[in-house]
Amino acid sequence: MEIGIKVKRIREFRNYSQEYMAEHSGISQVSYSRIESGQTKLDIQRMEQIASVLEVDPVMLLSFDESFVFNNCHQHQGGKIVNNYNGLAETERTTLLSRIQQLEKLVEELVQQKKCS
Repeated sequence: MEIGIKVKRIREFRNYSQEYMAEHSGISQVSYSRIESGQTKLDIQRMEQIASVLEVDPVMLLSFDESFVFNNCHQHQGGKIVNNYNGLAETERTTLLSRIQQLEKLVEELVQQKKCS
């Protein structure tokens, strides 16, 4: 998988927009979009900057494999989905747990909004 696609997948996983990434990386949204599409190659400095905005180690950015994350983080047991974090590196585990907490909070907020309306 090309680095631009990896950046895009992690950005989407974090629920960041291209505008957010561009602003925090100090580049235009068009320039950022070209990075994700592979039209612009990343130098090491820009890659480290983007990794910092994504709150991941640059090595994780380079080695990101979404199939590993999504195929190994859930197991079905008795009709329930159970998280399986044993095979993940600490940074990946922290990232996933943080995202799960964000999504759980969002679900709670949506439920409360539904009850109030």
